[in-house]
Amino acid sequence: MKPIQQLLHGAHFDISAAKIEQLPTDTGIEIAFAGRSNAGKSSALNAITDQKKLARTSKTPGRTQLINVFGLDPERRLVDLPGYGFAKVPQAVKKQWQALLDDYLNQRTSLKGLILLMDIRHPMKEFDATMLEWAHHRNMPVHILLTKADKLKRGPAKSTLLGLRRDLAEYQPLFSVQLFSALKKQGLPDLHQKLTEWFQLEPPAPKPEDS
Repeated sequence: MKPIQQLLHGAHFDISAAKIEQLPTDTGIEIAFAGRSNAGKSSALNAITDQKKLARTSKTPGRTQLINVFGLDPERRLVDLPGYGFAKVPQAVKKQWQALLDDYLNQRTSLKGLILLMDIRHPMKEFDATMLEWAHHRNMPVHILLTKADKLKRGPAKSTLLGLRRDLAEYQPLFSVQLFSALKKQGLPDLHQKLTEWFQLEPPAPKPEDS
């Protein structure tokens, strides 16, 4: 089985869906990326896959208005969910995004884990809390990336990380948190390990030898 880095580097665009019915067959394993529109999801996906243009980045947050699916192999996919909460778009459009997000989260059985991105300078906004509440209710694992960690000095960044871990301590091991910077490629090994676990790429532990 391919290591996670090789699998991610081979990621390819599959489909953009405006309705849940347009998504690939609901089998295998999907890991979804969610976050406010300014959290840096596209930059994170490009850094994770070591591809410059897999996910389109924009200086105008909120351009991801569809569910974008990236295939890794026949049974594994990354899913980029619509950004929310920051984009300057009509309220009717935001309602469409919210309905699409709700349908995906509540109906997609192949969803096995959620990567929730938060700008380290503005963590735990209303959208983030809502996503965590939903995940806890569904017993869905969440791994939080505190993005743009390079924007803070080491001390404040560490303080924010530890503070959020304390706030979510009662939900461990369902929720986990790490620092991340797409620009500096900070935090990639920890994230690779989490994705290896969720995509079930770890070989089974060897059986103890008979004595």
